[in-house]
Formats: sequence, C-alpha cells, structure tokens
Amino acid sequence: MIYDVVVVGGGVAGLMAAIEAKTDTNKVAIITKGNIFKSNSAMASGGINAVLNPEDKEAIQAHIEDTYRSSKGLGNRKNITYMCKRSSAIISKLINYKVPFQRDDKGNIAQRAFGGAGINRTCYVGDKTGGAITQALIKKAKSLGIKFLVNTYVLNIIKDENKVCGVVALRRLDSTVLVYPAKAVVLAGGGYAGIYRGNSTNAQDYTGDLLALALRAGLTLSDMEFVQFHPTGIAKTNYLVTEAARGEGAYLVNSDGERFINELETRDKIAKAILEQQNKGQKVYLDLRHIKLEDIQKKLPSLYTMAFNQVGIDISKELLQIKPVAHYTMGGVVSNMTQTEIDALFVCGEMAANGIHGANRLGGNSLLEATVFGELAGQKALEYSKKHDFSTIDYNFVIKDILNIDKIFAGETSKNFNAIRVSLGNCMFKDVGILRTKESLVKAFDYIKYLRNQSYSLHCINKERRNNVELISILELRNALEVSEAVILAAKKRKESRGAHHRDDYKETKEKYEKHILVKEIKKGFFKIELEEKNLLNDIRGFFINKH
Repeated sequence: MIYDVVVVGGGVAGLMAAIEAKTDTNKVAIITKGNIFKSNSAMASGGINAVLNPEDKEAIQAHIEDTYRSSKGLGNRKNITYMCKRSSAIISKLINYKVPFQRDDKGNIAQRAFGGAGINRTCYVGDKTGGAITQALIKKAKSLGIKFLVNTYVLNIIKDENKVCGVVALRRLDSTVLVYPAKAVVLAGGGYAGIYRGNSTNAQDYTGDLLALALRAGLTLSDMEFVQFHPTGIAKTNYLVTEAARGEGAYLVNSDGERFINELETRDKIAKAILEQQNKGQKVYLDLRHIKLEDIQKKLPSLYTMAFNQVGIDISKELLQIKPVAHYTMGGVVSNMTQTEIDALFVCGEMAANGIHGANRLGGNSLLEATVFGELAGQKALEYSKKHDFSTIDYNFVIKDILNIDKIFAGETSKNFNAIRVSLGNCMFKDVGILRTKESLVKAFDYIKYLRNQSYSLHCINKERRNNVELISILELRNALEVSEAVILAAKKRKESRGAHHRDDYKETKEKYEKHILVKEIKKGFFKIELEEKNLLNDIRGFFINKH
C-alpha cells in the first residue's frame, strides 16, 4: 500500500501530525512498533502548559521567558514564541477533540503550578493527562480514516538523492520486510531515555530507534548530551511520580525528615540535590501526609493507586521512597520548524531538536511541544504531498535490510542479549547519568564500543519468524548502542555544566559552550562531533525553510 503521508510514531506528536495531514481524498498512515495505546505520551501524567487567554500578552511573555530560562541559553526564542502563542488554540483544539480537562467550580479549565514556573499555567486531567490526550487523538484519527499499521518496526528510510521516498519496515507478525512508499514522511518516534534501562521511567523498548535511523540516513543530531532525569521515580519500580504531586504541595524529605530543596525548582536542580542526599547515605521520600485524602484521590488518583499496588504504600499516611530516573531527552534531529535536511522528511515531538527545550525542559512543556509541532509537521507534510508526486524507489536499499534480517536468523549465538541490554542501562546511568566526568565518559565509551561490536554477532536462538521477540530485541539493542555512543561523545565534548548536563570536572557554565553540539555518523561506528559555529544551525535551517 502506498500513502500520501506516512507518520512513524503513535504518540501525541505523531497523532497530531497524522490528523493534520489527513484530508477527505488522501491516504495517511501511522506506523507504530507496538500497539496504538503504548507510547511515552500516554504515560505523561502531569499536564500541558498553556496561557488560555491569547490576549494576555504578559502571561504569554512569562511563559516564553520561563521556557527560555530553563533552556539555559540554548533555546530558540522564535520557536519558543511560536509554541507559547499557539498554546491557547491547541487547548481549544484538544477540547474539540473531547479531551476532558479538569474544571474549577466555575466551569473554567483548572490549572496548577509546575517546577520552574511561579504561576498556575498547567492544564490537566487528574494525573493522567497524556493518556487522556492520546485516547482522544486516537479516536479522532480513526474517525478520519487514518490507517494504523501496528506492530510494525521501521528499519530505515528510503531516499532518492536528498528526497525521502518512503520507509522500510518489519512486520512483527511474520518478520517480513515491507516497503511503504510515501510522498512525505513524518518522524515522531519519541526519545531515547530507554537506553538507561532499569533506571528510567521509559519502557525498555524506547531505545531511540528513529535517532539511530536518522544517523544512518546522514542527518545531523543536536544536544544529545542533555538527558533529563526526573527527580521522582518510585525507588523500587521506576514508576514516574508526577510533578503534579509537588505542584499540589508534596514535600521532599530525607531520612531525617528534613526538607532540603524548594520542591518547585527545575528538574535538573532537584535531581542533583536528591543524588547528593543519596551520596551522603540518606534515603529520599515524597511526603503527602499533610494533604487531605480526598484531595489526593481527586487530583492524584493514579499515584494513590499505583503506590499502593506497586509497593504497598498508602501515600496519605506513609512516606514514599523515590529516586531520580532518566525520563526525557532534549537531543534530537536538527530541524527548522519540523523541516529536516532531507526533502519531504519532517520531524516532531521528543526526537526533534527544534530549539524549544535546549539544555533542560520546563515541566509541562513536553505535551505542548508535541501537540504544537505535531500539528505543524502534519500541515507541512500535507502541503508538500500536494505539490509533489511519488519518487522512484531503489529496491537495492530494501534488499540490504532483508539480508540483515536473514543474517540475524541464520547464525548461532552464545551471548545473552537481554543481559547486554541491562548492562548497557547500568553503565549509562552510572557513568553518563546525573553527574559525569571525563574519566566516567571515557570508561563508558570504551564499554559501549565493546558492546556494539558484540551486538553484531548476536543471532536469534528461536528461529521461528512468527512474532519473534528476540529479533526485535537485537535490533533495538543495536540502535540503543548507536545512540548511546552519540550521547557519550556529545557529553565528552561539552566541557562545562549546563542544564541537565553536569560535569563534576567542569562545574562552571562557560560562555564558549552556549552553542549546540552537533553529531553525525560519517560511517558505521565513526562519528563527527563539533561545536556549532555561531549561527550555523540558523543558516542551515534558514536555507531549508526558504527552499520550501
């Protein structure tokens, strides 16, 4: 089947893109490697930032300033301004799509405070905002006739010179390699915090697959060193304790019952403070005991239920032990308002480096960024598809993917790839985590390089091609290792501390590093890492936006 627009990724950004790209006469498909309800967007619990009155210029400017301040000098003011000004229209659109936002006693949309903001601007649906938005968008997409290609794992994009022609994908049902030609493609596959397996709120299969795909396609990545560690994951399970808990008044206390930081500080500062407490031998807890049970059950129902089900804690009466966990990644594909360096290829959501988050994301901005730029990516893909026809596909590229899959099935292995994935996650958290040094980064790079070499000798023990989970695990591991190398090299290049990137051997923020670090994979395993020349990215982006 051929499509006018193919969207890869079924989170909020991908769904918004597909909805905007669909007309009564064209064909649009969403490809997801799992089921349609599984995405990081669906797990986003806290809320979505917005200034609801589009005429309130002072409040909009405050949102812009909070977002830019959180970016630590690496945000793009033009793009941030676009997002913040678009927020009220996005909320209206989501309401039209039947998202049941919480209302106050007067029937107005309720808003609460999030870390890094001094005012209430976060709209929410209890503590399951992302899930509510995702479900509403799925229903809207289905009503428009958008095709969902589920359990389909995208391997690579196909190019004709510098224009995308479609995608090569693996149908998980029978391990068949398929081609989906398209006039335009939108990549919305999420971030790469899953490479910190065992120390992340992300599921283990969120391994940055499309970032690895982007590297293989010759695209430039930016800001890969910036990984946001959410301060509050349940210590035993990594389950995300929404920032809304602190927004509703929860305290952070150590083993001595002492509060040690302002709970509404930015995430990077809180995560670092918690780690410092842990390094002193203290345990850290979330304390909600002073909040009324009825308020907890009304505003934090999922947290109340999950804390009891997972660790047997009644948060209205007991302390909940927490720890920092890898949660969100600021790095991604260089883009200018969703346009990449390749014609007909657009990018949005967490995998896009669009200048919104810079060195550190402001809480409540991820769902807003995903909806705003997902909407824009869909509009641009639709516009492109109307003006251009399908391109010729060189099936020699497809044959390479087929042969690679056959090779993974054909050989034998004595290595445990699940053990390798766990080892990767532990290495990344320990040596490329909240605190980093040259020594830890060199150690991590050497180990990841060794693991990457080992990954090419992995083969399926189970040779059955139907629903073979081993095959997908091996492909995900290879992608995770490729992305991990990019993260480590960018972190090593940035010899300072800024935002979510903390170097114990370079604790100061330096003006010379108020630039993006760019990563390209010249050939397999060989990367080019460079500090952007001033205005280089703007020149590149300007060229591509003006070209279209």
